[in-house]
Amino acid sequence: MKLRLVILLAFLAALLSGCGYNQIQRNDEAVNAAWSEVLNQYQRRADLIPNLVAVVQGYAAHEKEVLTKVTEARANVAGIKATPELINDPAAFAKFQQAQAELGSALARLLVVAENYPQLKADASFRDLQAQVEGTENRIAVARKRYIEAVQAYNVGVRTFPNNLTAMLFGYKPKANFSVDNEKALAAPPVIRFDTAPAQK
Repeated sequence: MKLRLVILLAFLAALLSGCGYNQIQRNDEAVNAAWSEVLNQYQRRADLIPNLVAVVQGYAAHEKEVLTKVTEARANVAGIKATPELINDPAAFAKFQQAQAELGSALARLLVVAENYPQLKADASFRDLQAQVEGTENRIAVARKRYIEAVQAYNVGVRTFPNNLTAMLFGYKPKANFSVDNEKALAAPPVIRFDTAPAQK
């Protein structure tokens, strides 16, 4: 009796492995791990922002619009519940991506403000925070790239035969992936003109 049970379990394990079930599991875990790293880096950026705003405010308090936009964008990001389930909901994922893009844009404008304030640019705290933000942006880019690759492997797995049958049976669906915000603008060739005279100094 016991031998039959062992043989049955071995048969079922071989059957599941042959139909791609184990590969889907591995790919799904890889996507979850890559997503966790993306969130980790976004959180690092969000944690840096209040300090950066405080330092800029010390030198440029009247740049209220820029400071307010950064604070609002950070609050919008914080208002989105970033859970592992988010990557299974394309609408929620798009909303999260848009909020992060708005925060990145507001943060870039805040750093541009520093160009108008030499004392702010020379402030050691500001320079340190600026370096940390730049490093974090690079880490976000790397984390997003790894997530994109993990989702690609997962989606190929659940959409190709015979794994797609297994995925359908167990309820695994393709996951949402990152895309660029201005895809149409990037696809257009740049306009370069040589017929305009250079500005006189």
